[in-house]
Amino acid sequence: MPEPDGAATPATSTPAVSTAAATGTSPTAAQVRRAASRYATGVAIVTTVVDGVDHAMTANSFTTVSLDPLLALVCVERDSRFHEAVRAAGVWSVSFLAEGTEPVARWFATRGRPLAGQFDRVPTRRGANGCLLLAEALAGLELRTDRLVAAGDHDIVLGRITAVHEPADTADGAPAGPIVYFASRFRTLA
Repeated sequence: MPEPDGAATPATSTPAVSTAAATGTSPTAAQVRRAASRYATGVAIVTTVVDGVDHAMTANSFTTVSLDPLLALVCVERDSRFHEAVRAAGVWSVSFLAEGTEPVARWFATRGRPLAGQFDRVPTRRGANGCLLLAEALAGLELRTDRLVAAGDHDIVLGRITAVHEPADTADGAPAGPIVYFASRFRTLA
């Protein structure tokens, strides 16, 4: 139908209304997971170290929060062993993954993988805060935990950024491409 000024109305796609919304019931976890999977995110490896033992997890629930002061957060499932480690350590690092690193992302997302030797396949370097950073990451941050905020079955770990590891560029000087997570799959921007 034309607009009053004669311009055509752009075609729009209206999202389907879930049964829960139509009936007034609460949405299910599966519905929320499916909807949220349509929000593309970057993928990062978050690390910490406790008593000389390195811990890591794959995260797509990371974001910077503030530039004054420099703050960022990651959401960590409370029943994961990483949760206990990051709570105890008080410091952590984040490495942003480049395209082609899906095996690394999957490895650090594997529950119950052995802690000993878990970094044997991945080149790393130790940051000033003692936590590992992936040597081939696009960029990295080191953080000191500011506070933990309970949020359902996760804690939001809010940290002050204490060091930045500059972004890696390709041989031609262009930024390297990231790996992203969208619709429950790892993807690239190309």
